[in-house]
Amino acid sequence: MAQETVDVIIIGAGQGGGPLASAFAGAGRKTVLVEREHAGGTCVNEGCTPTKTMIASGRVAYLAQRAGDYGVKVGDVSIDMVRVRERKRDIVETFRRGSETRIHATEGLEYLEGDAHFRDAMTVDVALNDGGSRTLTAETIVLNVGERPRPLDIPVADGVSVLDSTSIMELDEAPDHLVVIGGGVIGIEFGQLFRRLGADVTIVHRGGRLLGREDEDISEAVAGILTSDGISLEMNATPAQITAVDGRADVTIDRKDGSKVTIGASHVLAAAGRIPNTDTLNLEAAHLESDDGGYIETNARLETDVAGIFAIGDVRPGPKFTHISYDDYRILKANLIDGGERSIHDRLVPYTVFMDPQLGRVGLSEGEAKEQGTPYRVASMKMSSVARARETAETRGMIKALVHPETDMILGAAVLGIEGGEIMSMIQIAMMGDLPFTKLRDGVFSHPNLSEALNTLFGSFRQEG
Repeated sequence: MAQETVDVIIIGAGQGGGPLASAFAGAGRKTVLVEREHAGGTCVNEGCTPTKTMIASGRVAYLAQRAGDYGVKVGDVSIDMVRVRERKRDIVETFRRGSETRIHATEGLEYLEGDAHFRDAMTVDVALNDGGSRTLTAETIVLNVGERPRPLDIPVADGVSVLDSTSIMELDEAPDHLVVIGGGVIGIEFGQLFRRLGADVTIVHRGGRLLGREDEDISEAVAGILTSDGISLEMNATPAQITAVDGRADVTIDRKDGSKVTIGASHVLAAAGRIPNTDTLNLEAAHLESDDGGYIETNARLETDVAGIFAIGDVRPGPKFTHISYDDYRILKANLIDGGERSIHDRLVPYTVFMDPQLGRVGLSEGEAKEQGTPYRVASMKMSSVARARETAETRGMIKALVHPETDMILGAAVLGIEGGEIMSMIQIAMMGDLPFTKLRDGVFSHPNLSEALNTLFGSFRQEG
C-alpha cells in the first residue's frame, strides 16, 4: 500500500478537531481529518445538543404541571415521547449537517470516514468505512477521539438491556421506573429529565454526596431539589447485580451499613462515567503512553511525550467539557499556526450542570481552597432572597462565592438557581477582568433582573477560611 505524505493528520472531528482541521487547511497545510462515526463529536451527536434539547421538553412539562401555581388552568399534561425524540433528532441532524458542510467547504482539507490507528509514531493507517484503506504520514498529528459511556462492571442477566446516555434518548415511551446507576452530572440530568417526563426514578450512587467535587452545602442543596421532584436517592450504595424477573430488571445494591436491597426497574441507565476511545489507536506503535484510565497525558501546550503528536478534548486527563475542547483547538491554532505561546494554565474552567435549576460553577470551591491553603471569605445566599426568583416562583437553590480577604479578588463561585449558568458567567467575566468583588457589590444592575443578586451576595460574608 502506498504511503501518502500530508502536513497534518487529525483523528476525530469533534468540537476541537473539526475547527482545527479547517484552520490548518486555511493556513495552507495539507490536512486530513479522519472521523470514525459522525462529524461534530459527542457534543452534537450524543451529548450537549440532544440532551439539552430533551431537557427543554422536560422543562415545559414541569412548568405545565405547575401551571396552577401561577394561576393558570390547564388540562391533564401528557407526554408524547415520539415527538420529544423527533425534535431531538431533527436538531441533532441540523447541527451535524452544519459541521459536515463546514468541513467539506474547506479548501485543502480532505475528510475521511474510517477507523484510524498508528502504524508508527508519525504514520497512521485508516480503514475506510466504505471499504479499502489509506496509509498517511505527517509531521503533525492531533488526537481528538473523545470518550464513550463506561459499561457496568457488575453481573447483568441475559435479556436485560442496560441503557447508556446515548440509547436512553431513543426511547419512544417514558420508563415506568428508571433506575439510574451513578450520581454524577449524567445521572442527575437524565434522572430529573425522565422524572419530568413521567417516570418514577431512583438514583443509586456509590458516594455519600451527589456531584462529589462540589462543596457539601451545594451537594445537599442539589439532593434536596431532586427529592422535592420525587426522585428517590440511594446513597452510599454499590450495585451488586442485575437480574431479570418477569420482563423487568431487579437491581440489587449493597448499602454501606451492610444491608442489601433490591429495586425493581422497568429500565436501567448506566451513568457511572465514561472511558476514552484510545483502545483502538494502537498507541504502542507510536510509543505513546496512556494513564491507568486510558487517557493521554500532555504538557501545558497539549503536546504528548512524542514530538509532533498532540491530544485535545476529552481524551486528555482533566475537565471534560465541549468548551474546553474548543479552547484546546484555539491553543493549538495560536501556537502551531499563529506562532503564539498559549497554554492551558491561562484559562478558567467554568461548567454548568443542566439540572433545573442549573448549577453553574467556576474557579475554586471552598473545599479546594482549604486543600490548597488559599485564604478566603465566603459569601452565600439562598435564591429565595432574590426578588426575580420569587416573582417567577423559582426559589430553589443558593449562590456561594469565595473571595480573597486581602486582594478582594473573586476566587470562585457556585450558582445553583434559575439561570445559574448565566449568573455564574457574569461572575466569571469579573474574574477574567480582574475585578474585585466590590465592583459587583456596588454595581447598578437593572431591576428586577437576576443579576441584582450579586449586590446582595457580595454585601455580606459569613466566614473566613
